[in-house]
Amino acid sequence: MNKKKSDKMFSLHPLIRLLMWWMVLSLPLGALAQTIASREYNIKAVFLYNFTRFAEWPDNAFKNASDDFIIGIVGDDPFGGLLDQTVSGEKVNGHRILIQRYASNDDIQACHILFIAATQQENVIEIIKSLNGASTLTVSDLPAFAGEGGMIGFKLENNKIKLQINLAVVKSSQINISSKLLRLAEVVGQ
Repeated sequence: MNKKKSDKMFSLHPLIRLLMWWMVLSLPLGALAQTIASREYNIKAVFLYNFTRFAEWPDNAFKNASDDFIIGIVGDDPFGGLLDQTVSGEKVNGHRILIQRYASNDDIQACHILFIAATQQENVIEIIKSLNGASTLTVSDLPAFAGEGGMIGFKLENNKIKLQINLAVVKSSQINISSKLLRLAEVVGQ
């Protein structure tokens, strides 16, 4: 190969070089963003599990002593397998914890905790209304969820996950929230 031909091969148009560098540099950032999102939902999965410890459901929430404690997720599951791993082998007052996934609000069955995914934003009011009178703790990371009739909202603030609890709605469902959990949260709707 002569010198002129090899110089042309390595003298790419500046825009193409910039694009190549952007592609190389964006790969680790994409992995970093995925790690951050995974960490966020790992923390939220642990919160969901801990809600089983810091909330008390009425006796009629279970038909019999052998019923499972159901954590439902409606919409696209943002947890992947994280929630399943978190609750694997765990029990609440003798009730085995199971995860149920519902594609849409029409599929929702009786559950004790229901996480409403962001993909259900347009249906959130309908979902909450359909659970009226049920002892189902509704949880979401949709903006202003607790202030708009949901029970517990996750709020990302200064890279920390904060809780908002709508105490009036929780009480109307006959679920009792521990004072320890209430101290961690911003209480709305008293």
